[in-house]
Amino acid sequence: MTASPESTPPAPPRRDADDARMWTRTAPAPDGTGAAILVRLGGEIDLDTADGLETALTAALSGCHDGAGLLLDLSEVSFCDSTGLNTLLRLRLLALGRHTPLTIGAASDQVSRLLDVTGTGALFAFPPRPAPRPPPTAPRDAPGPAPAPRGPRHDRPRGG
Repeated sequence: MTASPESTPPAPPRRDADDARMWTRTAPAPDGTGAAILVRLGGEIDLDTADGLETALTAALSGCHDGAGLLLDLSEVSFCDSTGLNTLLRLRLLALGRHTPLTIGAASDQVSRLLDVTGTGALFAFPPRPAPRPPPTAPRDAPGPAPAPRGPRHDRPRGG
């Protein structure tokens, strides 16, 4: 009997051989996402781990066919520097060349901030972070300055 993608357990985290600070886990993407493969990343993405990330994501891209894309979950990434971001951008170009969408479906606060500050989130179809709420203001029923009078006042005596 052949196991269907839904019944196949996800692979255990794969740790980069040179640096155990980053891990990847690949599984079939959930239905309705338009992606074929979901890759969950965790740990740190920096100069020391970028090569392992590129190798893992390039292999995952090879498994995408017929326009189905690659969905990244970066919610467990604790750190990503400019080298990590450049690696993701290079992989995006590789995916575009293969007509394979590469999207970020979830990201940690640190990665969200990085994508927001650099303006690169939209390249991965990642929604921008909501704008911060303004500080609270005085209640609407608090007394304020009296409104300025409008138009001519007919109750004033004329002339003189």
